[in-house]
Amino acid sequence: MFAVPEHPCVSPVSNQVFERRLIEKYIAENGTDPMNGQPLSEDQLIDIKVSHPIRPKAPSSTSIPAILKALQDEWDAVMLHSFTLRQQLQTTRQELSHALYQHDAACRVIARLTKEVTAAREALATLKPQAGLVVAQAAGGAGEPMEVSEQVGMIPEIIQKKRYHTRGKTVPEELVRTEDLSKYRQVATHAGLHSASVPGILSLDLCPSDTNKVLTGGADKNVVVFDKKEEQIIATLKGHTKKVTSVIYHPSQSVVFSASPDSTIRVWSVTGGNCVQVVRAHEASVTGLSLHATGDYLLSSSEDQYWAFSDIQTGRVLTKVTDEAGCALTCAQFHPDGLIFGTGTADSQIKIWDLKERTNVANFPGHIGPVTSIAFSENGYYLATGAQDSSVKLWDLRKLKNFKTITLDNNYEVKSLVFDQSGTYLAVGGTDIRVYICKQWSEVLNFTEHTGVVTGVAFGEHAQFLTSTGMDRSLKFYSL
Repeated sequence: MFAVPEHPCVSPVSNQVFERRLIEKYIAENGTDPMNGQPLSEDQLIDIKVSHPIRPKAPSSTSIPAILKALQDEWDAVMLHSFTLRQQLQTTRQELSHALYQHDAACRVIARLTKEVTAAREALATLKPQAGLVVAQAAGGAGEPMEVSEQVGMIPEIIQKKRYHTRGKTVPEELVRTEDLSKYRQVATHAGLHSASVPGILSLDLCPSDTNKVLTGGADKNVVVFDKKEEQIIATLKGHTKKVTSVIYHPSQSVVFSASPDSTIRVWSVTGGNCVQVVRAHEASVTGLSLHATGDYLLSSSEDQYWAFSDIQTGRVLTKVTDEAGCALTCAQFHPDGLIFGTGTADSQIKIWDLKERTNVANFPGHIGPVTSIAFSENGYYLATGAQDSSVKLWDLRKLKNFKTITLDNNYEVKSLVFDQSGTYLAVGGTDIRVYICKQWSEVLNFTEHTGVVTGVAFGEHAQFLTSTGMDRSLKFYSL
């Protein structure tokens, strides 16, 4: 029986078509063409190129019963495939229906939560004091009056409620002498006050009535009250949602204050260990905080370009002012008499304000870069300022001029300035710690124990000790 060759080839000797596999075998055995017996070699064979040769069906498949069976098999296969497709379609429809149901339920939950949030915000807005938060723009330069809308206003009783500081006018006998101060060394260090996972203590203050009580604010969002004498934490105050950049200890009450880039100022009870008041005076980061001489009001500055004067008992914002320059404020500090205060700006200006008139009465240009810290001496005569130009400038408030510039090392970062209570010494914190004696303005101390930037320095009573905090998460004490 003849079959269709898989690899057909032609013999040029007999012009017959052979299966290459078979003819090659015959030539190997005989060396001739099988049809006429003439000599033939494998090289003479010529391949026939065909595309997809169709094999004829076997004779058994050409009968009518075989054809019917083949048709039946094809029909069964088509029907089985159709059933499988219908089954998959039904499953997909069920899955799609379930997914649409879940999506619709999620949309309903989101709509309900959005409605509840809107209602909560409206309720919160009704609880906040509404009047008086409309702030004023300066009508002119330094000394010109500003229009300002207030909540309760700077009423005469508040203006007259001031307390002149007597300390700093004369040097107390208990004050540490310069030759003793120059012998100070590190006597204690504490690194466990704030979280190690978010390192850095960003602010420092001492309780004026008991300088054994140390207040710190950290990058871990916490405010900590530490007892120097007992060497233990008195309170850890939690509530800010961002780092704490400014802290103040009330001079006569067991109350502390803190400010943060979360745009809030918080009033804390140390004994209760809780937040008793949240002052929302600003719309941006609070950059500076200072307590009025009466101990009843707070001054704050912010990147929103405004300074605010708030009542600590009620949390109400009494007044809020900016000037026409419209520049972010970087720090703020009350003068000891409580009638004027200073602010630093991001464009290197120091502005002196009259609290009663809410006017900018003097400007001190000269720094380069944002002002990082300002401090008034306790006798009220001098103002020390630091900026990102690696210098500390001293200003005479009586003559309104810069009479001394302390040039520090290149790239020195000034983070903190503080006079002692007598106004005899000035401490500078930043890349390291330096203490200067006023009037001569000569350096008497230099500490480099911190492994990170120093963020706060403070003197104990009569400069009996010096304390500092830094980005290395440590609180250090220096004395004889």
